[in-house]
Amino acid sequence: MKRLILASGSPRRKKIFEDLGLDFEIIKSPYEEVLDNHNFAYEKIENLAYNKAYEVAKNIKDNAIVVGADTIVVLDNQILGKPKDKEEAYKMLKALSNKEHFVVTSICAIETPQMRKKIHSTTSYVTFNELSDAMINNYINDFNPLDKAGSYGIQELPQGFVKNIGGSFENIIGLCPKALIKTLSVFKQ
Repeated sequence: MKRLILASGSPRRKKIFEDLGLDFEIIKSPYEEVLDNHNFAYEKIENLAYNKAYEVAKNIKDNAIVVGADTIVVLDNQILGKPKDKEEAYKMLKALSNKEHFVVTSICAIETPQMRKKIHSTTSYVTFNELSDAMINNYINDFNPLDKAGSYGIQELPQGFVKNIGGSFENIIGLCPKALIKTLSVFKQ
């Protein structure tokens, strides 16, 4: 039986693994995310997921499957990563106000010791309502937007923020369960 390793310190991804009843361990990836906030391309997010998984997988000598993932928010073809401070978080949320954007999560699973890989990306769509300055400031002060792509966690947004969601809600949180199962199924236990 192969070990299943989540190469992430994300509490949201950990919860999704737990909710699926997976037997897994966590080894946080040492990979430092470098993301230019320019034009979106699937290759960028897929490379981030791969590098997160690879940095853990390269040190595993027995049979295991290492899963890395990354999530980004894209508005008008521009990547919105994690904000560096509350001011940048405010600007991101203001830009998302009354607009549709999309959220992409890429999953990379690497089987060790062969280093065989499978990458899968899932896209979901979110439309925010018109957000007042007070709504944005209250959210920033009540929650930590600095560790989230696009400055928000969909699961903690107050009522009135979201107008519409298309696609997987869990994908917006940080990992689509169906995509994870599909990716893992490539590596028969």
